Amino acid sequence: MGQLRWTNESLAWLEDIHAYIAQDNPAAATKVIDGIIGKAGLLSKFPDIGTNLRSVPEGEVRMILYGHYRIAYLRRLDSDVIDILGVFHGALDIGRYLP
Repeated sequence: MGQLRWTNESLAWLEDIHAYIAQDNPAAATKVIDGIIGKAGLLSKFPDIGTNLRSVPEGEVRMILYGHYRIAYLRRLDSDVIDILGVFHGALDIGRYLP
């Protein structure tokens, strides 16, 4: 079983997503964030379920989907740690944030 580690940047993305949605519907904002966290939680048992975006020296940058959001993560090959790199709305150019 892998260990999930949320980066500071990914936590900032979650806060921004929550704040944006909460402007119109606080309950929906909480539901979306809970859903994203729950989906990411699957990675601790199934780290390879995401699409492989590219290989890096540390491992593989991969992505899973939750609704309109893409959860980018680093699947480390030398340990069972999975770093959540960011959570991006589908309309964003993910390449700008994950060069």
